[in-house]
Amino acid sequence: MAQQRNQAPEVKLSCSICLDLLKDPVTIPCGHNYCMNCIKTSWDEGDQRGTYSCPLCQETFYPRPVLVKSTMLADLVEELKKTGHQAAPADHRYARPGDVACDFCTGRKLKAFKSCLDCQASYCEQHLLPHYLPPTFKKHKLVEASSNLQENNCSRHGEVMKIFCRTDQQCICYLCLMDEHKGHDTVSAAAERTEKQNELGEIWQNIQQKIQRREQDAKLLQKEMETINYSADKAVEDSEKILTEMIRVIEKRSSDLKEQIRSWQKTEVSRVKQLQEKLDQENAYILMKEADLEELSRSEDHTKFLQIFPSLSRLTGSTYSPIPKTNHLWYYKDVMAAVTAAKEKMKNILTEKLPLAEPTTRAEFLQYSCQITMDPNTAGTRLVLSDENRKITFNKKAIHSKHPERFEYIPQVLSKDGLTGRCYWEMEISRDAAVAVAYKSIARSGDSNACFFGQNKKSWVLECEDSYTLFRHDSHTTVISAPKSSRIGVYLDHSAGTLAFYSVSETMTLLHRVQTTFTEPLYAGVYLRGSDGDTVEFGRVMPSLKRQRVD
Repeated sequence: MAQQRNQAPEVKLSCSICLDLLKDPVTIPCGHNYCMNCIKTSWDEGDQRGTYSCPLCQETFYPRPVLVKSTMLADLVEELKKTGHQAAPADHRYARPGDVACDFCTGRKLKAFKSCLDCQASYCEQHLLPHYLPPTFKKHKLVEASSNLQENNCSRHGEVMKIFCRTDQQCICYLCLMDEHKGHDTVSAAAERTEKQNELGEIWQNIQQKIQRREQDAKLLQKEMETINYSADKAVEDSEKILTEMIRVIEKRSSDLKEQIRSWQKTEVSRVKQLQEKLDQENAYILMKEADLEELSRSEDHTKFLQIFPSLSRLTGSTYSPIPKTNHLWYYKDVMAAVTAAKEKMKNILTEKLPLAEPTTRAEFLQYSCQITMDPNTAGTRLVLSDENRKITFNKKAIHSKHPERFEYIPQVLSKDGLTGRCYWEMEISRDAAVAVAYKSIARSGDSNACFFGQNKKSWVLECEDSYTLFRHDSHTTVISAPKSSRIGVYLDHSAGTLAFYSVSETMTLLHRVQTTFTEPLYAGVYLRGSDGDTVEFGRVMPSLKRQRVD
């Protein structure tokens, strides 16, 4: 009633049937006002039933009331027209496409304000008034305006489904209760709703608890990530400090060792020089004696010979100075052995802790060669596999049976086995082709971005066209300035998060490198589009190289 008091004058003086300002207004016995022609038309239809009721409050009259024009209402309508008020409600109150329209409005319909589940009808604000007045209508269930009221009706009997069958877990009408649901455990829909509402509350609380746990887990993961990042940064900083200190120690030890070796060298050289000087002195003395003896031997004076001979026959000092036979190389050998042992120990320590260097030559890449075979169950439309599933050919007439692993609408294919560790493979491509790696969890149908290599977070692709080369990941594109290559090499170091594409010829030319973190095994992929006969063929692994593969 408060709504009625707050209505604008043009609404109060409008006919509830035509929704226009009253024309020849009449007041019926219940007190409601209508256009004379509108209420006559309504009651003319009632002649067939023999009852006459108010369209608003549904009060019934018998016999048919006599209608008399209300002069006072007619004057009020005329005054309203003179004040410039509109003759009808504002346009925004009318039902538009997509809105729920009032079932009782004639002509242009207003938007429904509520729907009645008992009446199976929708009402605008004016036509809804009777539901707020008589006790009968007050028992009706009003809900938000809905265009799907028929969904509440039994498809078999057409009656409103107000009963819930717990045996069959479905809503039924009272006729169903006496028919196929006879003897079943049934309650009113309202009672079942109350019980389910309680369950819904428990489910909601459970969901809230799970959300809280997930938030806590997310915080823990975030904290773990921060800890990992801090630990990595600290490890880098500390290792740099330690290695720098080690370098200083090695440089200092190298200087000390060099000085020690030079000191030993100086001492030994000085000793040898002293021996050499002594040897030279003794050699000079012996040569002088030799000359005197030679001269004495030629003397013919016997007396002089005998007098001088005693002094010449006696040699003063050492007549023999042996040179030591000690091998001085032992000192060098011991020093070199100690340095070499330190070098090998340091090399082993660093090799165990640091990742192996990335290959640079084709021979080094081939040490990690792996044999790639494609999975025929993943081969998409227009692709044909041959040569033990190592060759992929584009064929417009190719047809495949359905399979959950198959790319449904895209000419793509994945390898049979996942790749981890260090892997390398090569492909010969004939024309336009794309070589890729992807997680096995990549989508196979539906949204194309979720399926296409390079258009999502689960795949990385190098597109080799005649006029350009592109790299794509997660819909981000990188243009590569490089000539078209007919042989592509792919290098993967899964644990290090390295993925690199190379143009293979006499040398390895890097086309693009990715540094990331891989969370699943990767599968080699191929995408072909173009003309019939276009191919991509994986190279075979040489047995000797296969044995050297490092995982």
